[in-house]
Amino acid sequence: MSQYGTRIIGSPGTLEHRTFLEQNGNVISPFHDVPLFADQNNGIFNMIVEVPRWTNAKMETCKEEPFNPIKQDIKKGRLRYVRNCFPHHGYIWNYGMFPQTWEDPAALHPETKAKGDNDPLDVCEIGEQVGYVGQVKQVKVLGIMALIDEGETDWKVIVVDVNDPLASKLNDIEDVERHQPGLIRATNEWFRIYKIPDGKGENTFAFSGEAKNKKYATEIIHECHEAWKRLITGEAATKDIAIKNITISNSPGFLSRDDSEYVSLPTDSRKPPAPIDPSVSKWFYISSAQV
Repeated sequence: MSQYGTRIIGSPGTLEHRTFLEQNGNVISPFHDVPLFADQNNGIFNMIVEVPRWTNAKMETCKEEPFNPIKQDIKKGRLRYVRNCFPHHGYIWNYGMFPQTWEDPAALHPETKAKGDNDPLDVCEIGEQVGYVGQVKQVKVLGIMALIDEGETDWKVIVVDVNDPLASKLNDIEDVERHQPGLIRATNEWFRIYKIPDGKGENTFAFSGEAKNKKYATEIIHECHEAWKRLITGEAATKDIAIKNITISNSPGFLSRDDSEYVSLPTDSRKPPAPIDPSVSKWFYISSAQV
């Protein structure tokens, strides 16, 4: 079995910090080179953890840089953090994305009435283990929510690690409420209010905030996988998305391992985390939150 690891550049909490994904010691793209399906016959998918649960740094796969390292989002030259909206602390799940998926910004979804957000599919992994940046988890799909973010469809797929103690009991969205009561409501609330401390309004959802079931979620995943295929082969416009990869030979972004651009990728230079401003730990009390 392929072994995934991380190549870390610089100190977490700095503008220069990057986490590259490796496979058997070679840098790969978490966006393009990790297969979506870990075991398609049994409905098991790979997900990439970008943000471990309980943390605040807004980490994301960088679409624009070659081989798509994970970095902290930046706005106006400053690192971005999500605020703690009481009673939540940081992200309340292991948050990440499905590789080899793409929400096509040219495609209008017939039910949400909004186009895709030009990102891989977002994933909320609800198991008990706290993940780490760049972890490749094997998960099964339970359901999906449709956030409408600045006029775009921003799907949130709800999954569980196949190795979680509850995994055998969680097989569809209704099982989540049965075994983890309140989590779906908390997920809805988290996405609805998390931008309010930064001066923005509440987010809205399609389907009145309802979490759709596993079957619906799986259909969306397959649609976004097909969209990614159009992206990686050059059929769809990339809109500044880096498609460098070492596994998709029919892609215009394919590189061999002896290519100078690949050989010149930075070596591991990990350093201790930089100090985080104490204000990141502050709790915000949102009057519209449903406690």
